[in-house]
Amino acid sequence: MAIRFDRPVSSAARFSRRFGAFALVLCLAALVGHRFAGLVTPYLVLVLIVSAGFALLAALLAFAGLRSLWLTGAEGGLDALKALIFAALPLALGAIAAERYFMLPAIYDVSTDLVSAPDWLKTPNADQIWLKRPPAATPEDREKQLEAYPELTGRRYDGAIDRVLQAVKKVAKQSGIRITRADGDNEPSDLDDRPVKPQPDDGAVAEAPEAVPIPTPRPYDDDVAQLIRRANGVTLQGETRTLVLGLRFDIVIRLREEAETTLVDVRVASRYGPHDLGLSADVAEDYLKALDSELLGIAGS
Repeated sequence: MAIRFDRPVSSAARFSRRFGAFALVLCLAALVGHRFAGLVTPYLVLVLIVSAGFALLAALLAFAGLRSLWLTGAEGGLDALKALIFAALPLALGAIAAERYFMLPAIYDVSTDLVSAPDWLKTPNADQIWLKRPPAATPEDREKQLEAYPELTGRRYDGAIDRVLQAVKKVAKQSGIRITRADGDNEPSDLDDRPVKPQPDDGAVAEAPEAVPIPTPRPYDDDVAQLIRRANGVTLQGETRTLVLGLRFDIVIRLREEAETTLVDVRVASRYGPHDLGLSADVAEDYLKALDSELLGIAGS
């Protein structure tokens, strides 16, 4: 009499594949919705936490299915492998976020000037929903920033503020920063842009004016604008988004002229949440490095 051996089936492996697929679909839908469809960040964080929870459950069930496969030869090894592949993205995002959350200080606002941070031209205001946070950065937050990001400092460039301002705007555009407000940046119109008075043709006699106007003193717009900038400096406020996740950040760039040099300070704040996971400092450092490259040869500390 022949004996037939029936392999057991691992229910854990089967459910792990389903949970893993659900976690991946939920994660991708949240990322696409936040980046392109207007899903606000607090809801993105909530959905990603749920997705990471299902992915963790799928991974645990997958390991249980692989263990059954090893010990009893139970079916389900392929389902367990698929579950681990599906859960990789949600688990990776969750692991990176958790590592930054616990290793970096719980702040959302960083500045290159710790004593006198650049002021907002318009204070950012967004509905935090469930991600509640303090209304403003405190001196304790600045101390945490100094300990975590000691290399985040302002820049001093040799040269007039007008020259540095042009580079600041150019680098901001290249970095995806949209300038929304400006103070002290009233550039006079270029003389080359003014309409040119038509000249008479060769051999033609220009008509003489009936009355010759008496010359009156006219203020020099360029000199006045430069004096205003030297006294008050220039402040630009804008906003930017991260490339992949589309997280929003508000940024202030302040320029001040001192003794033939121009000081540039940057302030960056995440728009949502009490913890920026270190991304605000990354945005500020990336911008300052790009500005250093643009003004190569005149950067100082």
